[in-house]
Amino acid sequence: MPVRRVDGRDADDVAAVRSLRRAWSEEDAGRPLDDPTFAERFDAWWDREREQRITWLALGSGADALGMLNVLEFERMPTPRRADRVRPSAWGYLANFYVRPDARGRGVGQALLASCTAHADAVGWARIVLSPSPRSVSLYARHGFATTDGLLVRRAVDDVR
Repeated sequence: MPVRRVDGRDADDVAAVRSLRRAWSEEDAGRPLDDPTFAERFDAWWDREREQRITWLALGSGADALGMLNVLEFERMPTPRRADRVRPSAWGYLANFYVRPDARGRGVGQALLASCTAHADAVGWARIVLSPSPRSVSLYARHGFATTDGLLVRRAVDDVR
């Protein structure tokens, strides 16, 4: 199945990502969600975020969106020790990785993650960081991800994932 990078400006791409986000939220809730402001709020978020996020869509027959993944790129502060670098070192925070339930187990997630890691390798990211769901840990492990003691997290008191 084809995976393509979203350019961020195509209205059909934005609609596909929005639709996947709604499907994900409704799957988590176990019911349809009636939110008449969702599309407007999503589009405003997309307009703010699209320049610093890299998003991929997995497409099925008829260009139906089966899944998505995006990465927020963080550029590291330059250091005088690394003047030889053509571009500043960067790393990615992988987020918003979702595959529709009817497309799971068919390689969609693997294709999306492979596109992400290939990009990371091509541009030389120092690392990709994420917060996996228990169900997704084995997928990440198959793509070279490992647990680490090197990161700390402070959660807000009212953080309800």
